[in-house]
Amino acid sequence: MDSRKYKILLCEDDTNLGQVLKNTLELNEYDVTLERDGRLGLAAFQREKFDLCLLDVMMPHMDGFTLAGEIRDVDPDVPLFFLSAKTMKEDIISGYKLGADDYITKPFDSEVLLLKIKAILKRNEELTKENENMEFDLGKFHFNPKLRELKFGETVQTLSPKENELLRMLSEHKNDLLPREKALKKIWGSDTYFNGRSMDVYIAKLRKYLKDDENLEIVNIHGNGFRLVVKE
Repeated sequence: MDSRKYKILLCEDDTNLGQVLKNTLELNEYDVTLERDGRLGLAAFQREKFDLCLLDVMMPHMDGFTLAGEIRDVDPDVPLFFLSAKTMKEDIISGYKLGADDYITKPFDSEVLLLKIKAILKRNEELTKENENMEFDLGKFHFNPKLRELKFGETVQTLSPKENELLRMLSEHKNDLLPREKALKKIWGSDTYFNGRSMDVYIAKLRKYLKDDENLEIVNIHGNGFRLVVKE
């Protein structure tokens, strides 16, 4: 851990489990906000900036899936774990479709949870550091990964962290293949089906941002990856 404490939002309506998890996380140097239901969790997220969210699926007033959707509207990239006793495939798929980084079924090993949290926070920190000293001219656009800014004339689009990292990797592979597996492992941590679906959504967003320059195109190389084509 660095000197800054990572802030975690924990939403869990089981009083005993919630307190045990809060204590465990705080013993490992995390700053934890514990809320007992979804509405309070959303209020906390709107009030403060968090580095990661742990959400119980079944909660009063607002369930974890609904809360996750609200959180994604505010911050599409904050790491998000579901904690749930629901083990049906449909529930797990629903969680990943909402952009979950992990879906952890109860009961679970707190040590494993801690390792997963540490891994994703470290990965996000490394992605941020890698963006510090690079800029790209892409047709009529200027892309500054450090500032997460994509400029087109006087128009500036601020990118989310995942959008930023994906465009950075495409820019580094300009007119060449960016392997799908490489991008998934680097940005999402693994090349699962669900993460692949998530990446496709981000590719669509980047295409929308770049549509004002007809000389730019993100081409899907079926089964292999993507290529950012920049016509000179």
